[in-house]
Amino acid sequence: MSQVSTAPVAFVTGASRGIGKAIAVHLARSGFDIAIAARTMQEGESREHSSTLKSSNTKPLPGSLSTTAALVEKEGQRALPVYLDVLDRASLGSAVTTVVERWDRIDVLVNNARYIGPGHMDLFLDTPIELHEKHLEANLLAPIILCRLVLPQMLARGGGHVVNITSGAGNAKPPAPAGSGGWGLGYAISKGGMHRLADILHVELGDRGIRAYNLHPGFVYTERMVADMGDFGFDASQGAPPDVVGAVAAWLVTTPEGGALAGAWVEAQEKCRELGLVPGWPGSSPGPGPGNH
Repeated sequence: MSQVSTAPVAFVTGASRGIGKAIAVHLARSGFDIAIAARTMQEGESREHSSTLKSSNTKPLPGSLSTTAALVEKEGQRALPVYLDVLDRASLGSAVTTVVERWDRIDVLVNNARYIGPGHMDLFLDTPIELHEKHLEANLLAPIILCRLVLPQMLARGGGHVVNITSGAGNAKPPAPAGSGGWGLGYAISKGGMHRLADILHVELGDRGIRAYNLHPGFVYTERMVADMGDFGFDASQGAPPDVVGAVAAWLVTTPEGGALAGAWVEAQEKCRELGLVPGWPGSSPGPGPGNH
């Protein structure tokens, strides 16, 4: 049953932890009701999250949609947790349908979820083709599908925002081989392809009120970065807090100055320092890193 929202609605994928959770909280703080989407619905759920074929890791990661929902509601806004797996196209349609049926609208789409699993930190000759296909399905085709599902109702109301959480791995040469401070081909090509999505949306739909952005987080301290990435040459303690990305995402979709950057590549850490969006955070120069995306 529809419960038409009197507040604008944001749909954030990959919102169970890390950058997605931070974006959901900052958008709630800015007055949005938040539809939060991911696979992990409750704390303690386990699934494979090793970045390499050489090992398995199913230890539960901190974070869940139930925890993020509580944080959103603490900000005084409604939260709607919906299951979404970027490798399962049916779940994409089901998630969007649920949000529109319940709340009647989606004003902001944040494409933050990505493929988690082997191939991310495996060398080219060690990586089966099907793992490249998983990266492309999750990191490139899923955001395209979500845009196709969400944009018609945005256009019918005169506009909306699409924020794609991107990665410097898509346009920078890795500093080292995958697994030793670099990243795998599947991650790089899928993120590189995703960069073009905001460009095309801006050119084709900007005059109809669609504002699309590439938001680059840089290296960010997240739960998964702490748990998984130390063995691959990444020191999580050197990353910026996820709130940096959350604050910039909210600024982009709620201010005229942010809207003027539609179609652009936005460096989250640089913009956060410039505007002082996270009090007490001194920041550091953003690097290409594999990022958390």
